[in-house]
Amino acid sequence: MKAKTIKSALLTIVMGIIALLWIIPVYYLVINAFKPLKDVVIRTGAFPTTLFLQNFIDVWKMTDYPLLFANSFIITSCSVALIVLFSSMAGYKLARSSGKVANLTILYFLVALVIPFQSIMIPLVKLMSQLHLANSKIGIIILYTALQSPMSIYLYYGAVKCISPSLEESATIDGAGPIRTFFSIIFPLLSPMTSTIVILNTLWLWNDFLLPLVLISDATKKTIPLGTSALMFGSFMNKWNLGITSILLATIPMLVVYLVLQKYIVKGITEGSVKG
Repeated sequence: MKAKTIKSALLTIVMGIIALLWIIPVYYLVINAFKPLKDVVIRTGAFPTTLFLQNFIDVWKMTDYPLLFANSFIITSCSVALIVLFSSMAGYKLARSSGKVANLTILYFLVALVIPFQSIMIPLVKLMSQLHLANSKIGIIILYTALQSPMSIYLYYGAVKCISPSLEESATIDGAGPIRTFFSIIFPLLSPMTSTIVILNTLWLWNDFLLPLVLISDATKKTIPLGTSALMFGSFMNKWNLGITSILLATIPMLVVYLVLQKYIVKGITEGSVKG
């Protein structure tokens, strides 16, 4: 009993240290967003003496922040919606299929998870240019959907494996077709996994910098990470106070999404890993 208490105390201390390491960057982000550039450079870790709001006004005006926010919102929301739609149907079909073709298809998606994006970046950009989809929101939405679908398909595949096929058999006896069975019975049962996939993909797509950098050059189509970095950080000038403020503004929507869906994420990942 004493050994268990000591083990629990040590685990609590370790988790506290890890939590502190995660909180420190957030602390620096928040306090420096409310300080002028001089204080950010000289008194980086100090708490702001006054509530300096000029950073938010400057970021809003200099970067045309509403446009950047709209671009990020459209690209992220459309991509996530398509990922959920296609991945859930593919995962369901593969989970209910048997044979070498289904197994090879799942293996193909698993292999796609370990291919680094940098190795296919240049061919993808050339392909999108040939299809006249480069420098467009539609093009980047298509790429995001394709790149993120393998992981989502595999997660849905594991979640569907946990659902009894008898539900579909009952629906078939009642006259429901495959499409109605999926959207009326199976897909609602996948809501924890759907929430998990929405959170993971939204966080990644919203914060992604590399793909918009190589695909988008039009200033009116840039996302928040790309649009703010181009103005705040350069070879001869680093506006750290404005860059930090822009990061804080970009973080708020993701924080709201996570707080709304957080209760599903652990349950969704657990369901997806029970069977594979």
